[in-house]
Amino acid sequence: MNKQKNRIIIWPQYFDKNLSHSEGRKVSLECAINEPTVNDISRALKRLQIPNIIHNEKAYPGKWYEKSGCILAESDQNKLQLLKEIGLKLKEIK
Repeated sequence: MNKQKNRIIIWPQYFDKNLSHSEGRKVSLECAINEPTVNDISRALKRLQIPNIIHNEKAYPGKWYEKSGCILAESDQNKLQLLKEIGLKLKEIK
């Protein structure tokens, strides 16, 4: 049986070391980096062999005035597992 892949929206704010959890960071500080970009996250996803699409024109709802972009990824993991894996890969890359 073929398992359905989850479509997960990923914002750079999830990995920003300078933000608090209430400001949008979703990963622990051990998995966070300074000023992540959609390109950094896409590079990490490619290294994890996870298909993804960048949407540069999107703005994070908490900062609607700032077009930081987002990424749509397809994974069979849940969102928090995937975010932790991406965060660890970002630390390795940067």
